Amino acid sequence: MQEIRFLVQGSAADPYETIFIKDGDKLSAFCTCAAGIHGQYCKHRFGILGGDDRAVVSENAGEVKKVVAWLVGTELEEAMKDYVSAETDFNNAKNRLAKIKKIVARTMMS
Repeated sequence: MQEIRFLVQGSAADPYETIFIKDGDKLSAFCTCAAGIHGQYCKHRFGILGGDDRAVVSENAGEVKKVVAWLVGTELEEAMKDYVSAETDFNNAKNRLAKIKKIVARTMMS
């Protein structure tokens, strides 16, 4: 079993702790933020799993790459791929909707 802990700066004054545990082909991720404690979407864990180390305030930000490498071959890897795909689809739909709203608004005024 391997474990990496990060301190990440969130909305609170004190940093949150995110913990990643690799045990065989299982990867678990925990965070002390309110969402993480309740098992909900937590931008701190998702950010690190996506390779983003900008919120990491501990001295081991370089280990984010190691956590990302741990994803390979885990159930979490497939779930993260689905998440990224859905987020991309969602953002594309939001952009398309914004463009259509502008077209509809211009059309109303002509």
